[in-house]
Amino acid sequence: MIKKLMRSIREYKLPTILTPILVSLEVAMEVIIPLLLSMLIDYGINKGNMTYILQMGLLLVACALLSLFFGAMAGKTAANASAGFAKNLRHDMFYNLQEFSFVNIDRFSNSSIITRLTTDVTNVQNSYQMIIRMAVRSPIMLVFSLIMAFNINHMMSLIFLGALPVLFIGLLIIMKIARPAFERVFKAYDRMNNVVGENLRGIRVVKAYVREERESEKFRGVSNDIYNNFTRAQNALVTNMPLMMLCVYSCMLLISWFGAVLIIDSGNDPAIGFTTGQLMSLISYAMQILMSLMMLSMVFVMITMSRASAERVVELLDEKSDLQNCDSPVYEIADGSIRFENVTFAYGNSKPCLKDINLDIKSGETVGIIGSTGSSKSSLVQLIPRLYDVQGGRVLVGGLDVKQYDIETLRNNVAMVLQKNVLFSGTVNDNIRWGDEHATQEEIVRVCRLAQADEFINQFPDKYETMIEQGGANVSGGQKQRLCIARALLKKPKILILDDSTSAVDTKTDALIQQAFAKELPDTTKIIIAQRISSVEHADKIIVMEDGKVNAVGNHSWLIENNDIYNEIYTSQVKGGEDE
Repeated sequence: MIKKLMRSIREYKLPTILTPILVSLEVAMEVIIPLLLSMLIDYGINKGNMTYILQMGLLLVACALLSLFFGAMAGKTAANASAGFAKNLRHDMFYNLQEFSFVNIDRFSNSSIITRLTTDVTNVQNSYQMIIRMAVRSPIMLVFSLIMAFNINHMMSLIFLGALPVLFIGLLIIMKIARPAFERVFKAYDRMNNVVGENLRGIRVVKAYVREERESEKFRGVSNDIYNNFTRAQNALVTNMPLMMLCVYSCMLLISWFGAVLIIDSGNDPAIGFTTGQLMSLISYAMQILMSLMMLSMVFVMITMSRASAERVVELLDEKSDLQNCDSPVYEIADGSIRFENVTFAYGNSKPCLKDINLDIKSGETVGIIGSTGSSKSSLVQLIPRLYDVQGGRVLVGGLDVKQYDIETLRNNVAMVLQKNVLFSGTVNDNIRWGDEHATQEEIVRVCRLAQADEFINQFPDKYETMIEQGGANVSGGQKQRLCIARALLKKPKILILDDSTSAVDTKTDALIQQAFAKELPDTTKIIIAQRISSVEHADKIIVMEDGKVNAVGNHSWLIENNDIYNEIYTSQVKGGEDE
């Protein structure tokens, strides 16, 4: 896990290496200061030597300033290293996420991915900064201070060794209790983000049905779950500080007591040789040793908190797309012909939703797909651009199995307008150019005319420079659909798939779109999934789906006479229109 995380350091290796070096220099200055202070007291103040006092005083000031300088520089490099590491980590996670197939995305909820990219990365970043700074400073300070303390009086220094087992055992107990609680906390964060995101996406529905109180209860439930788990974890962590202070003050009291006794005994027996300056130095080293232990305990606490986050981050980094290019992919598609040969498909381990599908669609044909809800119409067309892979049989485009093509090449030649039309924050031009970022304004206007979007765009105050809010919140459902169709047309695809993407437009506009397709896109294979017979009745062939199988294939007239399902849908829609 650590090796995988370290790959994200990259260009921030220099500040990562400089930080421990600067910290070591800072520690060296801090360790020298108590020794100089001891010499100042014993050989300067006690003997009234003002020259010595002045010299040692200047040396102390110089050491303090150097310590301040090295500490400030270490803080700066540590901040640069940790912030850069977090930036690269988020970059690597997001770029890996872009490679995911729909199957990979289905394994993680949207809220969980957001939590991993934000909260979890921040926890790892904080831990990383403490590791390269505090986790280096504390052991060095501990070792150097112990050495200096043993040089002053090895018997008195044994007091520190008595505190170490107490702290070590205490930290192990704290980590054992806290880590599972933090794991539960981060999973609860996923649920909270999911609740909040769902509420914001559906806020109009919430208000329309006056469900604010129920949504508030859902939020309170997950918020209380976070509170309870976080409280349980923090209750374990808060014992760290009292345990540390108990050890600190116990050591200080023992050093002061035994040190005072030794100083008195030294007056009676000079051979003992323990001075006031040495006691002051020993107390200073005691504070350094115990503060080092305290900082180490804080590092352990931070690592405990971030370990669960690190595991979740690495889990996202380790996830690899189940859709990969073959060894020698094909980068050119001959035409827009499509063939399904004995295709079977299922989502995950569920039962197959498509069974034994056999279809043959010629290049340039207009094909309609109709069927009841749940008949797997969308699942069928998602296999063409290889958004999912089949479990049995094969799908051919341009005479070749889709698995033989380079995935990017295949998807660039298959334009798909999904059921859920998504627009992004930016201008109308920005959204249309998703189809081709290098498209000219004339090309954008042309595809908008084909999609019957040009008229309403020109009614906007800023026309094609009108800002679209996130998700297309400031345009109607029909306008959003037409913009998405224009975006797909800009790709100049060999295959165009409209998955119920004209459901929000009126029948007249729908007919104009179909006429424009027939006239302007004669060589493009057009697949239209629809609920309305009027959207597909002029297609070259119509596929009737039922329960994941192809029930019938034929033109409108033939299906009216020979297929009960199609005839029933047609009759119900015609009668519905007459009644209206």
